Amino acid sequence: MATLAKKESFLPSWTSDIFNPAKFFGSGFPDFNGDFPSLDLASRVPSVNVDENEKEFIIEMAAPGLEKKDFKLEVDNGYLTISSEKEEEKKEEKKNYLRREYSYNSFCRSFALPDNSISDKINAKYENGILHVSIPKEKMTITKPAKEIKVG
Repeated sequence: MATLAKKESFLPSWTSDIFNPAKFFGSGFPDFNGDFPSLDLASRVPSVNVDENEKEFIIEMAAPGLEKKDFKLEVDNGYLTISSEKEEEKKEEKKNYLRREYSYNSFCRSFALPDNSISDKINAKYENGILHVSIPKEKMTITKPAKEIKVG
């Protein structure tokens, strides 16, 4: 069984405990053990499952917190593009202060459509935080290779 070993630091552990910006600014900041911040694109781009059956291709995209009006799906030049933009403002007014918070989230993912897909009949629905996209397939006829018949 393989185990993962932690890198040895050139600083004693107490310096890492004191000078650890990750404790104050989050895990994206480097610590003094030589780690670098990760770009963690997974938190910005929704996870996708792609499946296929006899009749269709199915894309399931995890996008909680959005509404169906936040999505835009386009087919162009053999590619399906799924994008979303959501802008939010939270406003809190009290007797002595006003607090406003703004957030903006967006993503864009593109998928090459297979040759046997019917792009005019793509269907999408959003429920329980998951976008379901159904891409119907054309029936493919398998042609048998030519067979030479010898004259006897």
